[in-house]
Amino acid sequence: MYGSGHGGQCYSPGECGVAGLAIAIKTIPGHIPKGNGRKGGDIIKLNEPTIMFKNTLLKQASRVAASTRPSFTSSAASRSVAPAFAQRYLHATPALRDEKHDEEQGAGEHSGQFARTDESIQVDYPDEKDMPSSKPVQGRGGFHFKRTLASFSLEGNVGLVTGGARGLGLVMSQAMVISGADVAIVDLNKEEAQKQAELLMQSFRDENPGAESVPNVTAHYADVSNPDSVSAVIQEVIDQHGKIDNLVTSAGFTENFDAINYPYDRIKKLWGVNVDGTYLFATGVAKHLMERDAKGSIVFIGSMSGAIVNVPQPQAPYNAAKAAVRHLAASLAVEWAHKGIRVNCISPGYMLTALTKKILDDNPELAQKWTSLIPQGKMGQPEDLMGAVVFLLSDAAGYVTGAEFRVDGGYTVT
Repeated sequence: MYGSGHGGQCYSPGECGVAGLAIAIKTIPGHIPKGNGRKGGDIIKLNEPTIMFKNTLLKQASRVAASTRPSFTSSAASRSVAPAFAQRYLHATPALRDEKHDEEQGAGEHSGQFARTDESIQVDYPDEKDMPSSKPVQGRGGFHFKRTLASFSLEGNVGLVTGGARGLGLVMSQAMVISGADVAIVDLNKEEAQKQAELLMQSFRDENPGAESVPNVTAHYADVSNPDSVSAVIQEVIDQHGKIDNLVTSAGFTENFDAINYPYDRIKKLWGVNVDGTYLFATGVAKHLMERDAKGSIVFIGSMSGAIVNVPQPQAPYNAAKAAVRHLAASLAVEWAHKGIRVNCISPGYMLTALTKKILDDNPELAQKWTSLIPQGKMGQPEDLMGAVVFLLSDAAGYVTGAEFRVDGGYTVT
Protein backbone atom coordinates (compact mmCIF):
# COMPACT_ATOMS: atom_id res chain seq x y z
CA MET A 1 0.00 0.00 0.00
CA TYR A 2 1.31 3.42 -0.92
CA GLY A 3 0.79 6.76 0.82
CA SER A 4 -1.85 8.94 -0.78
CA GLY A 5 -1.33 12.67 -1.23
CA HIS A 6 -5.04 13.40 -0.66
CA GLY A 7 -5.35 11.64 2.70
CA GLY A 8 -6.95 8.42 1.47
CA GLN A 9 -5.43 5.10 0.40
CA CYS A 10 -4.23 3.81 -2.95
CA TYR A 11 -3.24 0.36 -3.98
CA SER A 12 -0.99 0.91 -6.95
CA PRO A 13 1.40 3.57 -8.21
CA GLY A 14 -1.13 4.42 -10.92
CA GLU A 15 -3.79 5.30 -8.36
CA CYS A 16 -1.43 7.31 -6.23
CA GLY A 17 0.04 9.33 -9.06
CA VAL A 18 3.38 11.06 -8.82
CA ALA A 19 2.51 12.77 -5.52
CA GLY A 20 1.68 9.44 -3.92
CA LEU A 21 4.93 7.89 -5.11
CA ALA A 22 6.91 10.83 -3.82
CA ILE A 23 5.31 10.43 -0.41
CA ALA A 24 5.98 6.71 -0.46
CA ILE A 25 9.64 7.32 -1.17
CA LYS A 26 9.89 9.91 1.59
CA THR A 27 8.36 7.54 4.11
CA ILE A 28 10.98 4.80 3.67
CA PRO A 29 12.50 4.78 7.17
CA GLY A 30 16.00 5.93 7.85
CA HIS A 31 15.12 6.28 11.52
CA ILE A 32 12.58 4.38 13.50
CA PRO A 33 10.74 5.80 16.50
CA LYS A 34 11.01 4.37 19.95
CA GLY A 35 9.27 1.00 20.23
CA ASN A 36 9.31 -2.28 18.32
CA GLY A 37 12.19 -3.42 20.50
CA ARG A 38 14.45 -0.53 19.50
CA LYS A 39 15.52 2.58 21.24
CA GLY A 40 14.31 5.86 19.84
CA GLY A 41 16.74 7.33 17.33
CA ASP A 42 18.42 3.98 16.43
CA ILE A 43 19.38 4.04 12.76
CA ILE A 44 18.34 1.23 10.48
CA LYS A 45 20.79 0.74 7.65
CA LEU A 46 19.06 0.46 4.30
CA ASN A 47 19.82 -2.94 2.91
CA GLU A 48 20.12 -3.84 -0.74
CA PRO A 49 16.44 -4.85 -1.26
CA THR A 50 15.33 -1.54 0.25
CA ILE A 51 17.59 0.42 -2.09
CA MET A 52 16.28 -1.60 -5.04
CA PHE A 53 12.72 -0.84 -3.84
CA LYS A 54 13.50 2.88 -3.86
CA ASN A 55 14.95 2.66 -7.36
CA THR A 56 11.85 0.81 -8.54
CA LEU A 57 9.60 3.49 -7.09
CA LEU A 58 11.64 6.22 -8.76
CA LYS A 59 11.33 4.50 -12.13
CA GLN A 60 7.59 4.10 -11.65
CA ALA A 61 7.31 7.77 -10.72
CA SER A 62 9.14 8.75 -13.90
CA ARG A 63 6.82 6.57 -16.03
CA VAL A 64 3.73 8.05 -14.36
CA ALA A 65 5.00 11.59 -14.90
CA ALA A 66 5.74 10.85 -18.54
CA SER A 67 2.30 9.36 -19.11
CA THR A 68 0.57 12.47 -17.69
CA ARG A 69 2.42 14.99 -19.88
CA PRO A 70 0.29 16.47 -22.69
CA SER A 71 1.03 15.00 -26.10
CA PHE A 72 2.03 17.36 -28.89
CA THR A 73 2.02 14.75 -31.66
CA SER A 74 -0.38 15.09 -34.55
CA SER A 75 -1.54 11.50 -34.29
CA ALA A 76 -5.27 11.29 -33.55
CA ALA A 77 -4.72 7.93 -31.89
CA SER A 78 -2.16 9.32 -29.46
CA ARG A 79 -4.53 12.14 -28.54
CA SER A 80 -7.40 9.79 -27.81
CA VAL A 81 -5.52 7.46 -25.47
CA ALA A 82 -5.56 8.45 -21.79
CA PRO A 83 -4.29 6.56 -18.76
CA ALA A 84 -6.92 4.83 -16.64
CA PHE A 85 -6.14 6.84 -13.54
CA ALA A 86 -6.45 10.11 -15.51
CA GLN A 87 -9.91 9.07 -16.66
CA ARG A 88 -10.93 8.31 -13.07
CA TYR A 89 -9.60 11.73 -12.01
CA LEU A 90 -11.61 13.53 -14.67
CA HIS A 91 -14.79 11.67 -13.75
CA ALA A 92 -14.23 12.64 -10.11
CA THR A 93 -13.97 16.36 -10.91
CA PRO A 94 -17.09 18.22 -9.66
CA ALA A 95 -19.10 20.43 -11.96
CA LEU A 96 -17.94 24.05 -12.22
CA ARG A 97 -21.24 25.30 -10.82
CA ASP A 98 -23.45 23.29 -8.52
CA GLU A 99 -26.62 25.32 -8.03
CA LYS A 100 -28.07 22.82 -5.54
CA HIS A 101 -24.89 23.09 -3.47
CA ASP A 102 -25.14 26.90 -3.56
CA GLU A 103 -28.71 26.74 -2.25
CA GLU A 104 -27.68 24.38 0.54
CA GLN A 105 -24.89 26.78 1.52
CA GLY A 106 -27.38 29.63 1.85
CA ALA A 107 -26.59 31.49 -1.36
CA GLY A 108 -29.51 33.69 -2.22
CA GLU A 109 -30.54 37.25 -2.81
CA HIS A 110 -28.89 38.41 0.43
CA SER A 111 -25.46 37.04 -0.49
CA GLY A 112 -22.96 39.77 -1.27
CA GLN A 113 -25.43 42.54 -0.51
CA PHE A 114 -22.99 44.42 1.71
CA ALA A 115 -20.35 44.37 -1.04
CA ARG A 116 -22.47 45.94 -3.77
CA THR A 117 -23.29 49.47 -4.78
CA ASP A 118 -26.85 50.73 -4.46
CA GLU A 119 -28.06 52.68 -7.49
CA SER A 120 -30.83 54.26 -5.44
CA ILE A 121 -28.23 56.38 -3.59
CA GLN A 122 -27.71 59.66 -5.41
CA VAL A 123 -25.83 62.65 -4.00
CA ASP A 124 -25.23 65.81 -6.04
CA TYR A 125 -22.35 68.10 -5.17
CA PRO A 126 -23.94 71.27 -3.73
CA ASP A 127 -23.80 74.68 -5.37
CA GLU A 128 -21.26 77.14 -4.00
CA LYS A 129 -23.93 79.09 -2.13
CA ASP A 130 -24.98 75.91 -0.31
CA MET A 131 -21.49 74.88 0.74
CA PRO A 132 -20.99 74.91 4.54
CA SER A 133 -18.16 77.04 5.88
CA SER A 134 -15.32 75.53 7.90
CA LYS A 135 -13.46 76.82 10.95
CA PRO A 136 -9.76 76.63 11.80
CA VAL A 137 -8.82 73.87 14.21
CA GLN A 138 -8.28 75.09 17.76
CA GLY A 139 -5.54 74.00 20.13
CA ARG A 140 -3.18 72.47 17.56
CA GLY A 141 -0.71 75.37 17.34
CA GLY A 142 1.06 77.51 19.90
CA PHE A 143 4.22 76.98 21.90
CA HIS A 144 4.92 73.50 23.13
CA PHE A 145 7.78 71.82 24.88
CA LYS A 146 7.54 68.32 23.47
CA ARG A 147 10.65 67.31 21.65
CA THR A 148 10.43 66.65 17.93
CA LEU A 149 12.67 66.78 14.86
CA ALA A 150 13.66 70.18 13.54
CA SER A 151 13.39 68.73 10.04
CA PHE A 152 9.59 68.78 10.37
CA SER A 153 9.60 72.58 10.27
CA LEU A 154 8.38 74.41 7.17
CA GLU A 155 9.83 77.77 8.21
CA GLY A 156 10.97 79.83 5.24
CA ASN A 157 8.76 77.90 2.81
CA VAL A 158 5.88 79.18 0.73
CA GLY A 159 3.08 76.73 0.12
CA LEU A 160 0.15 76.85 -2.30
CA VAL A 161 -3.00 74.91 -1.41
CA THR A 162 -5.80 74.43 -3.92
CA GLY A 163 -9.29 74.06 -2.48
CA GLY A 164 -7.86 75.60 0.68
CA ALA A 165 -10.90 77.61 1.80
CA ARG A 166 -12.83 74.65 3.21
CA GLY A 167 -12.64 71.14 4.56
CA LEU A 168 -9.43 69.16 4.24
CA GLY A 169 -7.67 71.91 2.29
CA LEU A 170 -8.27 74.46 5.04
CA VAL A 171 -7.02 72.16 7.79
CA MET A 172 -3.87 71.32 5.82
CA SER A 173 -3.30 75.02 5.15
CA GLN A 174 -3.46 75.58 8.88
CA ALA A 175 -1.00 72.74 9.52
CA MET A 176 1.47 74.43 7.19
CA VAL A 177 0.97 77.80 8.90
CA ILE A 178 1.48 76.25 12.36
CA SER A 179 4.70 74.67 11.04
CA GLY A 180 6.02 78.05 9.93
CA ALA A 181 5.15 78.32 6.24
CA ASP A 182 3.59 81.22 4.39
CA VAL A 183 0.52 79.94 2.53
CA ALA A 184 -1.43 80.96 -0.55
CA ILE A 185 -5.02 79.66 -0.40
CA VAL A 186 -6.41 79.12 -3.90
CA ASP A 187 -10.14 78.53 -4.24
CA LEU A 188 -13.07 79.02 -6.57
CA ASN A 189 -14.64 81.17 -3.84
CA LYS A 190 -12.13 83.97 -3.21
CA GLU A 191 -14.34 85.64 -0.63
CA GLU A 192 -14.36 82.50 1.52
CA ALA A 193 -10.62 82.08 0.94
CA GLN A 194 -9.98 85.64 2.13
CA LYS A 195 -12.03 85.11 5.27
CA GLN A 196 -10.16 81.91 6.10
CA ALA A 197 -6.77 83.48 5.41
CA GLU A 198 -7.51 86.16 8.01
CA LEU A 199 -8.81 83.59 10.49
CA LEU A 200 -5.68 81.47 10.13
CA MET A 201 -3.39 84.39 10.84
CA GLN A 202 -5.54 85.48 13.80
CA SER A 203 -5.53 81.93 15.18
CA PHE A 204 -1.74 81.88 14.92
CA ARG A 205 -1.50 85.18 16.83
CA ASP A 206 -3.86 83.93 19.54
CA GLU A 207 -1.90 80.72 20.08
CA ASN A 208 1.54 82.33 19.75
CA PRO A 209 1.27 85.63 21.64
CA GLY A 210 5.03 86.06 21.83
CA ALA A 211 5.77 85.27 18.19
CA GLU A 212 8.09 87.76 16.49
CA SER A 213 6.42 87.23 13.13
CA VAL A 214 3.17 85.82 11.80
CA PRO A 215 3.05 83.65 8.66
CA ASN A 216 1.63 85.48 5.66
CA VAL A 217 -1.57 83.83 4.38
CA THR A 218 -3.09 85.17 1.14
CA ALA A 219 -6.26 84.38 -0.81
CA HIS A 220 -6.49 83.81 -4.56
CA TYR A 221 -9.15 82.84 -7.11
CA ALA A 222 -8.72 80.11 -9.71
CA ASP A 223 -10.73 77.65 -11.74
CA VAL A 224 -8.37 74.71 -11.34
CA SER A 225 -9.67 73.02 -14.50
CA ASN A 226 -8.79 76.02 -16.71
CA PRO A 227 -5.16 76.17 -17.90
CA ASP A 228 -5.16 79.98 -18.30
CA SER A 229 -6.64 80.48 -14.82
CA VAL A 230 -4.05 78.14 -13.31
CA SER A 231 -1.13 79.87 -15.01
CA ALA A 232 -2.41 83.27 -13.91
CA VAL A 233 -2.82 82.35 -10.25
CA ILE A 234 0.60 80.68 -10.03
CA GLN A 235 2.17 83.88 -11.31
CA GLU A 236 0.05 85.92 -8.90
CA VAL A 237 1.27 83.86 -5.94
CA ILE A 238 4.89 84.22 -7.09
CA ASP A 239 4.46 87.98 -7.41
CA GLN A 240 3.06 88.27 -3.86
CA HIS A 241 5.28 85.73 -2.08
CA GLY A 242 8.37 85.72 -4.25
CA LYS A 243 8.40 81.96 -4.76
CA ILE A 244 6.56 78.64 -4.28
CA ASP A 245 8.25 75.73 -2.49
CA ASN A 246 5.35 73.44 -1.69
CA LEU A 247 2.09 72.50 -3.40
CA VAL A 248 -0.94 70.68 -1.99
CA THR A 249 -3.68 69.87 -4.51
CA SER A 250 -6.78 69.55 -2.37
CA ALA A 251 -9.36 70.87 -4.84
CA GLY A 252 -11.75 68.07 -5.71
CA PHE A 253 -15.26 66.77 -5.25
CA THR A 254 -17.34 63.63 -5.53
CA GLU A 255 -20.89 62.83 -6.56
CA ASN A 256 -22.92 59.66 -6.32
CA PHE A 257 -24.68 58.45 -9.45
CA ASP A 258 -24.86 55.00 -10.96
CA ALA A 259 -22.58 54.93 -13.98
CA ILE A 260 -25.29 54.54 -16.62
CA ASN A 261 -27.30 57.53 -15.44
CA TYR A 262 -24.45 59.86 -14.52
CA PRO A 263 -24.82 63.06 -16.65
CA TYR A 264 -21.78 63.26 -18.91
CA ASP A 265 -21.30 66.99 -18.46
CA ARG A 266 -20.95 66.43 -14.72
CA ILE A 267 -18.42 63.63 -15.29
CA LYS A 268 -16.31 66.03 -17.37
CA LYS A 269 -16.51 68.62 -14.62
CA LEU A 270 -15.52 66.07 -11.97
CA TRP A 271 -12.52 64.92 -13.99
CA GLY A 272 -11.60 68.51 -14.82
CA VAL A 273 -11.33 69.47 -11.15
CA ASN A 274 -9.91 66.23 -9.71
CA VAL A 275 -7.51 65.19 -12.46
CA ASP A 276 -6.87 68.13 -14.80
CA GLY A 277 -6.56 70.57 -11.89
CA THR A 278 -4.02 68.35 -10.17
CA TYR A 279 -1.98 67.97 -13.36
CA LEU A 280 -2.06 71.67 -14.27
CA PHE A 281 -0.93 72.90 -10.86
CA ALA A 282 1.73 70.21 -10.51
CA THR A 283 3.32 70.99 -13.86
CA GLY A 284 3.04 74.74 -13.32
CA VAL A 285 4.72 74.67 -9.90
CA ALA A 286 7.33 72.15 -11.06
CA LYS A 287 8.24 74.42 -13.97
CA HIS A 288 8.71 77.31 -11.52
CA LEU A 289 10.94 75.16 -9.28
CA MET A 290 13.05 74.06 -12.23
CA GLU A 291 13.48 77.66 -13.40
CA ARG A 292 14.73 78.52 -9.91
CA ASP A 293 16.86 75.37 -9.82
CA ALA A 294 15.24 74.74 -6.46
CA LYS A 295 14.06 71.64 -4.66
CA GLY A 296 10.41 71.29 -3.72
CA SER A 297 7.72 68.99 -2.45
CA ILE A 298 4.28 68.36 -3.93
CA VAL A 299 1.46 66.47 -2.23
CA PHE A 300 -1.61 65.32 -4.13
CA ILE A 301 -4.77 64.64 -2.17
CA GLY A 302 -6.13 61.41 -3.56
CA SER A 303 -8.55 59.07 -1.83
CA MET A 304 -8.77 55.50 -0.69
CA SER A 305 -11.38 55.33 -3.48
CA GLY A 306 -8.47 55.25 -5.90
CA ALA A 307 -7.57 51.79 -4.61
CA ILE A 308 -10.92 50.27 -3.58
CA VAL A 309 -14.59 50.44 -4.61
CA ASN A 310 -16.74 52.20 -2.04
CA VAL A 311 -20.08 50.69 -1.05
CA PRO A 312 -22.97 51.20 -1.02
CA GLN A 313 -22.83 54.54 -2.88
CA PRO A 314 -22.01 54.31 -6.62
CA GLN A 315 -19.21 56.65 -7.74
CA ALA A 316 -17.26 55.00 -10.55
CA PRO A 317 -15.98 58.21 -12.23
CA TYR A 318 -14.72 59.60 -8.93
CA ASN A 319 -12.97 56.33 -8.06
CA ALA A 320 -11.28 56.29 -11.46
CA ALA A 321 -10.29 59.96 -11.10
CA LYS A 322 -8.60 59.33 -7.76
CA ALA A 323 -6.83 56.27 -9.16
CA ALA A 324 -5.50 58.58 -11.87
CA VAL A 325 -4.30 61.08 -9.24
CA ARG A 326 -2.52 58.34 -7.32
CA HIS A 327 -0.66 57.05 -10.36
CA LEU A 328 0.05 60.55 -11.63
CA ALA A 329 1.89 61.20 -8.37
CA ALA A 330 4.03 58.11 -8.85
CA SER A 331 4.74 58.94 -12.50
CA LEU A 332 5.74 62.56 -11.86
CA ALA A 333 7.84 61.48 -8.88
CA VAL A 334 9.98 59.40 -11.20
CA GLU A 335 10.06 62.06 -13.92
CA TRP A 336 11.16 64.87 -11.60
CA ALA A 337 13.26 63.02 -9.04
CA HIS A 338 16.55 64.09 -10.63
CA LYS A 339 15.46 67.72 -10.23
CA GLY A 340 14.97 67.36 -6.48
CA ILE A 341 11.18 67.62 -6.73
CA ARG A 342 9.34 65.08 -4.61
CA VAL A 343 5.75 64.08 -5.41
CA ASN A 344 3.62 62.04 -3.02
CA CYS A 345 -0.05 61.29 -2.53
CA ILE A 346 -2.20 61.29 0.61
CA SER A 347 -5.27 59.06 0.28
CA PRO A 348 -7.79 59.84 3.03
CA GLY A 349 -10.62 57.56 4.02
CA TYR A 350 -13.99 58.80 5.21
CA MET A 351 -13.41 62.21 6.82
CA LEU A 352 -15.98 64.17 8.82
CA THR A 353 -15.71 67.51 7.05
CA ALA A 354 -18.54 70.03 7.27
CA LEU A 355 -19.74 68.87 3.85
CA THR A 356 -19.63 65.18 4.82
CA LYS A 357 -21.65 65.93 7.94
CA LYS A 358 -24.25 67.67 5.79
CA ILE A 359 -24.46 64.64 3.46
CA LEU A 360 -24.80 62.23 6.39
CA ASP A 361 -27.53 64.39 7.91
CA ASP A 362 -29.49 63.84 4.70
CA ASN A 363 -28.50 60.15 4.45
CA PRO A 364 -28.09 58.87 8.04
CA GLU A 365 -27.99 55.21 7.01
CA LEU A 366 -24.66 55.78 5.22
CA ALA A 367 -22.77 56.56 8.44
CA GLN A 368 -23.55 53.15 9.95
CA LYS A 369 -22.60 51.32 6.75
CA TRP A 370 -19.35 53.23 6.38
CA THR A 371 -18.15 52.87 9.95
CA SER A 372 -19.03 49.16 10.00
CA LEU A 373 -16.29 48.65 7.39
CA ILE A 374 -13.61 50.68 9.18
CA PRO A 375 -11.43 48.63 11.58
CA GLN A 376 -11.05 51.60 13.93
CA GLY A 377 -14.85 51.84 14.00
CA LYS A 378 -15.01 55.57 13.33
CA MET A 379 -14.60 58.16 10.61
CA GLY A 380 -11.55 60.38 10.54
CA GLN A 381 -11.33 64.02 11.56
CA PRO A 382 -9.82 66.52 9.08
CA GLU A 383 -7.04 67.29 11.58
CA ASP A 384 -5.89 63.67 11.24
CA LEU A 385 -4.23 64.82 8.00
CA MET A 386 -2.21 67.63 9.58
CA GLY A 387 0.78 65.51 10.56
CA ALA A 388 0.78 63.57 7.29
CA VAL A 389 0.91 66.64 5.05
CA VAL A 390 3.57 68.41 7.13
CA PHE A 391 5.75 65.29 7.12
CA LEU A 392 5.57 64.82 3.36
CA LEU A 393 6.22 68.51 2.64
CA SER A 394 9.12 68.77 5.09
CA ASP A 395 12.76 67.75 4.94
CA ALA A 396 11.88 64.89 7.29
CA ALA A 397 10.55 63.09 4.20
CA GLY A 398 13.55 63.96 2.05
CA TYR A 399 13.88 60.39 0.72
CA VAL A 400 10.16 59.80 0.28
CA THR A 401 8.79 60.24 -3.23
CA GLY A 402 6.18 58.45 -5.33
CA ALA A 403 4.53 57.14 -2.17
CA GLU A 404 0.84 56.81 -1.36
CA PHE A 405 0.11 57.68 2.28
CA ARG A 406 -3.26 56.20 3.29
CA VAL A 407 -5.07 57.77 6.23
CA ASP A 408 -8.21 55.65 6.42
CA GLY A 409 -8.48 53.95 9.83
CA GLY A 410 -7.46 50.63 8.27
CA TYR A 411 -10.31 50.54 5.73
CA THR A 412 -8.22 49.42 2.77
CA VAL A 413 -6.31 46.65 4.56
CA THR A 414 -9.34 44.49 5.34
